[in-house]
Amino acid sequence: MLGRNLSNRFSRAVMFAFGIGVVCLMLSSAASAQSWNKRTVVTFSGPVEIPGVGAQVLPAGTYVFRLLDSLSDRHIVQVFNKEETHVYATILAIPNWRLQPTDKTVMTFGERATGEPQAIRAWFYPGDNSGQEFVYPKKRAVELARIVNQPVLYIPDEVAANIAAPVEKATDPPVIALEKAPVLAVEPTGKTVPLAEVVETPPVQTASLPKTASELPLLALMGILLLGAGFSLRVLCGR
Repeated sequence: MLGRNLSNRFSRAVMFAFGIGVVCLMLSSAASAQSWNKRTVVTFSGPVEIPGVGAQVLPAGTYVFRLLDSLSDRHIVQVFNKEETHVYATILAIPNWRLQPTDKTVMTFGERATGEPQAIRAWFYPGDNSGQEFVYPKKRAVELARIVNQPVLYIPDEVAANIAAPVEKATDPPVIALEKAPVLAVEPTGKTVPLAEVVETPPVQTASLPKTASELPLLALMGILLLGAGFSLRVLCGR
């Protein structure tokens, strides 16, 4: 009888520890996803223009920005309403670089006349050196370049319709069309220039992590499981 009780207690301890491990894995996965898609909640105090067909303006309010899964060296940014039940735009963005990361979300805008909505230019996630430089349809990019007096990235106008097209995953045709679209920049003078003259690319990283680095999360999880099992067994045994 005593052996059976100890066996039952040990089984319950193992199940308890397993439950702890599952919760840890879920929390770790959620945190990883949050970091990867750069989900950011932003509240604008005034109207803001984002890339779209013509001049697409978001009224003052709260919105969610996040990256869509993409294997391309270009990034796809989606803009949602506060509840994330509606997508306002699926925007092509080119990685851009800054020297000093900050601990807060940074969105830069082009200067506009008083009363005019600001046009969003780039989005930097907290702690990141590399941000998202937004790409506008060519017609609007030419207008913005003259207004803000600086180069603006653009894609052909015929591709711009994909910005407002319904998209759920990276393999949807509108996303593929955005990823394959040629991207250039237009100067305030109306001159077209190569992308490399406008966007600063991240420096080449030569350092690499040790091969054992990938095993650290697994070792940490095993340690948590063992501690949980030991603690549970001690409690169940009444010691």
